[in-house]
Amino acid sequence: MTGANSGVGLETTRQLVKQGAHVIMACRRIESAKEVAKSFAAERGTVSFEKLDLSDLESVRAFAENIKSKHKKIDGLVNNAGMVTSGKVPKRTKQGFEMMFAVNHLGHFLLTESLLDIINETQGSRIVILSSIGHAGSDKKRPEIHFEDLNYDKRVFNRTDAYCESKLANLLYAKELAERVKNKKTTVVSVHPGWAKSNLAGKGFTAFVQNVLLTPVAPLLTIMSNEDAAQTSLHCLLDDDVPKFSGEYFSQNSLLYSDKECRRGGWPMKSPNPNAHDMKSALRLTKVSKKMVGLK
Repeated sequence: MTGANSGVGLETTRQLVKQGAHVIMACRRIESAKEVAKSFAAERGTVSFEKLDLSDLESVRAFAENIKSKHKKIDGLVNNAGMVTSGKVPKRTKQGFEMMFAVNHLGHFLLTESLLDIINETQGSRIVILSSIGHAGSDKKRPEIHFEDLNYDKRVFNRTDAYCESKLANLLYAKELAERVKNKKTTVVSVHPGWAKSNLAGKGFTAFVQNVLLTPVAPLLTIMSNEDAAQTSLHCLLDDDVPKFSGEYFSQNSLLYSDKECRRGGWPMKSPNPNAHDMKSALRLTKVSKKMVGLK
């Protein structure tokens, strides 16, 4: 579970531990993970802690090698971590990639590909990739993958567009990977957990609006608790019917979604963004992503 020490990732971890699972909490801040894990230390399951910085491909490689040296099976991989940057210019990773595309897609891409052999060898394994309703945009503007400039080296930077593009990449990767591993009986899905009080809003004005001003009317606006938002990931990990929908997109509902087609949600649901159904783009994204992270 990436991003397991806060928000939806923490609540997904908590519920899995309650059901007796062992969860590897993959986080940048190990001490933070250990502290929050105390709240479910008495539950049936167990946790362990491993350092992972998705913005640094060397950290991802080291993490994957560490996991492979310790574990012979992986029942589920939840690519839960995500981020939104601030500012009008792109932030860069150690390897020089735009930060949101790197963390939200490339880091998880390298992690998944690096662990894929073990996952495929585990009977009934599942990969859950957290996307976002942001991948759909609106009927006036649909996000797309800008293969000619994924890294914002030439384009004028817009953090909302960059975030939504990275989330579309999540959905396309899930679709391509599901097709690639279908003979291995591995299930791959993408998920939008719902409009939740996650840490993506950061600590500024957006967080104040989300966590303070909107709290009294949150139920009316279908703003979810992290516990409720975790249910989509849990459903995709545990429900017996989900393998029939490998490659599909699962979303909770909300009145706040700008696209009316998204408001009803669905387990699974069809994305209103036509670019989310383009298998040629999905295949191209995987090819380009492999090159970017140094895979053959």
